[in-house]
Order: sequence, then C-alpha cells, then structure tokens
Amino acid sequence: MSKYEIPEEYYFRIHHCRPRFKGNVENVLIYMATEITRIGDKPKKEFNDELNNAIKCFPGNATLKIKTIDNWRTEISSLFGLFYEDDNHYNHAMRRAKELAENNDLIQFFKLFLYYFQYPGAHIKAQNILEQIKAGIHFKPVQYILKLLKSAEELTGKRCAVTKEEVCYCIFNDLRCTRDNEDVIKTWNRIQKNRELELEYVANGDITRYAGDILDYMQYANLLVSYNNKEYYMNHNENEAILKYINSNEWFSGYDEMLRTKQGTLKDIKNCKCDWFIYVNRNIKDTDFATDISTFLDLDNSISMEKQSKKQSFHNYMKRLDNIKKLKTKEIGDMGESLVHGHECQRLKDGGRKDLIHLVVKIPTELGVGYDISSRELDATIRNIEVKTTISSKTITFNKIHLTPNEWQAAKSYKERYFIYRLMVSKSGIKLYILQDPVQLFKQDLIDISPNNGMEITFRETAGYYEELLEWTED
Repeated sequence: MSKYEIPEEYYFRIHHCRPRFKGNVENVLIYMATEITRIGDKPKKEFNDELNNAIKCFPGNATLKIKTIDNWRTEISSLFGLFYEDDNHYNHAMRRAKELAENNDLIQFFKLFLYYFQYPGAHIKAQNILEQIKAGIHFKPVQYILKLLKSAEELTGKRCAVTKEEVCYCIFNDLRCTRDNEDVIKTWNRIQKNRELELEYVANGDITRYAGDILDYMQYANLLVSYNNKEYYMNHNENEAILKYINSNEWFSGYDEMLRTKQGTLKDIKNCKCDWFIYVNRNIKDTDFATDISTFLDLDNSISMEKQSKKQSFHNYMKRLDNIKKLKTKEIGDMGESLVHGHECQRLKDGGRKDLIHLVVKIPTELGVGYDISSRELDATIRNIEVKTTISSKTITFNKIHLTPNEWQAAKSYKERYFIYRLMVSKSGIKLYILQDPVQLFKQDLIDISPNNGMEITFRETAGYYEELLEWTED
C-alpha cells in the first residue's frame, strides 16, 4: 500500500508547546488555576517559589526534579496563559486562571483556549514563531477543522469525520491550508481521494501528536466527539458554539506586519509577548461559552440505547426541578444547587418525610449566610449544604475546595449540621461526594486547611463518602 506524502513545496511542520501532564491535563489545569489565583500577583522569584511548591504538592509530583517542576510552570504559562511575567519581573495571575478557579468549568476553559489559539502565537519559542512568520503561516486550526467538517456534511448530506493522521498530513503540515487558507472543500476532496486510493499515512506519534493534541482539546471543549478514538465528528449539540468559531474574525494582529513582509527579528517577536498574553486573557463577554449542562450531557444518536436511556432520565429529571420549566444553565454553581435541591427533596421523600420537602430551600447568594441550600434530616433537624460543582469532559479527581470567609464561619457555627456537597459532572455521569463538619474533620486530621481569603481545604477521599445523586420524581 502506498504512503501519502505532502508535495515538498507545501510541506511545513507546525507545532506548539506540549505539556508533560497532557495525559492528566484536566486535573492539572483546575489545580493549577486554583493555586495561581491563590498566589495572585507577586515578584517573579516569590511567585515561582510558591507555584513550584504547589506543583510539588500535586499527587505524584513529590519526587520530581526541579527542572521538571520548572517545565510544568513554563508550560502552564506559555500554552494556557494562566500567568504572565511582565518587564518588571513581576508575575500576574491572569483572567483565564481566575475564571477556571472560580467556576470550575473546564468545558468553557477549553472553548476559550481554542477560540484564540493560532499559528503564529506565543505558545511556542520566539525562534519558532520567526520560522512560521518567514513561511507565511496564518492559521487557526480549530476554525479550519470545524469549517471543513461542516462543509463536508453539507456536501455529502451525512456525518463526516477525520482522523488525526488526516488532520496532520492534509491540514497541519500543508502550507496550502496553513499559509494559503485553501478552500476547505478542496482539502476535504484531497482527504477523500486519499481514502479512495487507500493511501497510508505515517502514524509516527512524534509527527501526528500536535494535530492529535488539538483534536483532544476539541473533545475537552465538547466541540468534537469520537466513538473509537480514531475518527472525530462534529458534536451537533454544540452547533451554536461551532458557528461562533466558524464565523469568528478573531485574530492576534501583533505579528501581522512581519507576516506581510515575511521577515522580522527575535526582538520584534519578544516585544509582542505582553500583547499576546493580554489578547488570550481578554474579556469576551459577547461570546458566551459557559457550559449548557443539558446540552453537554445530551448524547448523540449513535450512542447505545442503554446510555441514551440514562441520559434521557437525567434530562427528564432536570425538567422536573422545582419551579423550573426549562433548565438551560449558564452558571455551573446554579446547576449544582438545582441538582442538589432535587436530591434533597427526593431523599426526604424516600425517607417517608414528604411533609418536610417544602422546607428544602435555595438560599440567595446575596444573603451571605455561608451555604447554598437549607435542608432537613429525617428527624426535622437542619442540614445546611454548601454546593461545589465541577464540570469536565472526563472524570477528574480534584481534591481541593475553597470556602469563603462566610462559608468557613458557617462551618464553624453549624458544626455537624454543615455539609459540603462536591458535585462532579462529566460525560461518564455525575458523582456526588459529601463532607460533613469540615471543622471536625480538620481536628481529626482527615483534611488539611490553609487560610486564603477564607479557607483552602485539601481532603483525602476517606474524609467523606459518595452518595448516589437522587432523581426527583413527582407522584
């Protein structure tokens, strides 16, 4: 079988920074965003020392050498833009880090990350940027891939997919796409022709890993789905977001004059670095990528009936939540509180205390009482619940929770009547983990705490317990 080769005059291999924690990127990002936000803005050495200590405390990192820890820190900054060192050698926690630490919405994070991701960009070394500039590279990979898949489906009238090898050889490393912005139908026809001729691609991991990274990140952002880890399809549940990518005119223009002349200097490129970090951390209120939970958890028709049934059950449950006709959640916290509210109502109902259900109430945030839901035990005593919700494509094992000063004070006041419900939402389902009386858990050495505008809680799984999230049903 013949192998496909890019014509020599069009071959240019592009790449980007690859984190050493790629296999655990969702857990790492939410942990690092929390730590970076906690550290805040500090002189470079002080910031780096604190962040290095945080990296070393991440599970499995205790024996890492300082060089590896430094690489972690650099990759977090350069690729994901979570912090930035200014000209005065002062490090700043950036907007994307603060957003992720606050809302724990990894789907939104990856959508934003990919929305501004481009070549050239300051996620690679200055010398590599200069090489791309001299080659005339002007490329937004996610936008191009989504355009191609959408156009292919419109052309063929059916679901269309691409492999990472096809994306690598026919898009990423081909100047007709990355430099010339070739019409996506031409590229799709090339892919189709290669399939008809049964041409093979060199599947060397070192060659295809960069295209594979972007496809993986697109899955984390819920833009693509794959049922065999080989073929990648558009996720039609995200059509609204996909159209925002396709129709976007967003572009970092700092390199444009150099791109026009196809020349520049390392100094010129370094002078753009600050503007790049500002660009990737800008406030884009007009482009709302906050996760719609009902859409996120909805499955494609090709998924098994068993899973479909489970998701439908969840969908029906959401519809039945107290006084909510249609739940289209744009705030992760609100979604978690609604789910827990339904859970508590059903728990009382199952326990034979339907008479107490009306006492389960969501507490307005502005009241500042230090918890989200006031519920009841089966003996009618109070159960005050603080809900912490995280959403990700894959199940994460994040073991940190931040309590505000009000929440920590409430924990101290209510003691055994204070509960933290840790709700973890992923494609594989919803997990509910419960901590009761965090103050007592600390006294029993089952959790660690550290003051930080309230209290940072680090817990071991044995400190609490898992409980099935109950589905609220009406008679």
